[in-house]
Amino acid sequence: MLNYFTRQSALRILNFGSLFALLLPIALYAQQPQTITKKGYTLHFHAQNPDFDAVQQKRLQNVFFTNYPKLVKDFNKNSLKEVTITIDTAYDGVAYAHNGKIVIAQAWMEKMPEDIDVVTHEVMHIVQAYPPRSGSGWLVEGIADYVRYKYGVNNKAANWSLPELKDDHHYTKSYRISARFLDWIENNKKKGAVKQLDAAMREKTYTPEIWVNLTGMELDALWDAYVAANKA
Repeated sequence: MLNYFTRQSALRILNFGSLFALLLPIALYAQQPQTITKKGYTLHFHAQNPDFDAVQQKRLQNVFFTNYPKLVKDFNKNSLKEVTITIDTAYDGVAYAHNGKIVIAQAWMEKMPEDIDVVTHEVMHIVQAYPPRSGSGWLVEGIADYVRYKYGVNNKAANWSLPELKDDHHYTKSYRISARFLDWIENNKKKGAVKQLDAAMREKTYTPEIWVNLTGMELDALWDAYVAANKA
């Protein structure tokens, strides 16, 4: 016959086991990828940490469904219909995209919770779908940041903008610096230039001559004109 202490120990073990059995499915469920389909597009969303803010997850998902269909329509109608976004607990960068999969650092989203348009930048990389050696890396990132500038839903709250020209800037510096240059070309030299550059990169027809064909000026001459216009 069990004595009092043995019975109490057994009860504690049973209670712990019951609690563990109850909580385990909840924890496992929280870590499972969510699959959401809207208007022909499917997002597989996986937060590796089940405690990652549910509201923030929803905000990131909303950016995807707000902007990805628009970018597909405007830039590349043959883009993927299924995309995966993973909120990674170990990745120490910001975000990257490859083969229909986007990885975003949880640490970055916790540090910069308003930077939800990181999704806009990364889904544009999926839309770009450039083949290897299709063109310059600075242009790849410049186009993606230009798209974030034009389509972003929360740039102001994230304190994200295109920088004013500085002496050490050059179009090859990529990202926002290149994006501002592209925006100037759109507004002052050739409307629709970014879409044509994007298509040329995807079709692997990009050459330095495209700048002359689009604007009547070589790339370096365009940059010089941009610098002169912004220092006047």
